[in-house]
Amino acid sequence: MTSHDTHFEIPFTPVPRNFPGHQMPLSVPHGMRLELSRSRIVSGKEQAFEEWMNMLNSRPDELQQGLSAERAVFEATFRNVEADGSTWIYHLALTGDETGGLDESIPIDADHAAYSRSVKEPGWEELEPRFMLTPNHLLEAMKRWAATGRD
Repeated sequence: MTSHDTHFEIPFTPVPRNFPGHQMPLSVPHGMRLELSRSRIVSGKEQAFEEWMNMLNSRPDELQQGLSAERAVFEATFRNVEADGSTWIYHLALTGDETGGLDESIPIDADHAAYSRSVKEPGWEELEPRFMLTPNHLLEAMKRWAATGRD
């Protein structure tokens, strides 16, 4: 049997909804959370995923509205096609501990959440953070934003 004869699928095991998050390494400032999460895109929804990302990229000013409540210092999204052909979304975020999550009363956040529910498998796998490095001249501003949602 060759490797072409073997079919495998990368398993997806999201954490439970009540998962408190991983312990932060000492390099992540107190009051902040560094998270790298991943979820599988529903098979056949790859084009809708691209529409979702295009929608987010085309509305950056609107997205700024929710950052304060989310205490989001930064967020980044990545796509990866795995060896089994499945498409995965990776989401990297640095937030304050007191994040409110998406505010679906804001139209862009409502659209964002609707795409999420439609396009990706429910839940997230959470990778364990081990180290973070930030230049000192940015660190104080990041800590202030994470704590207050203000400059």
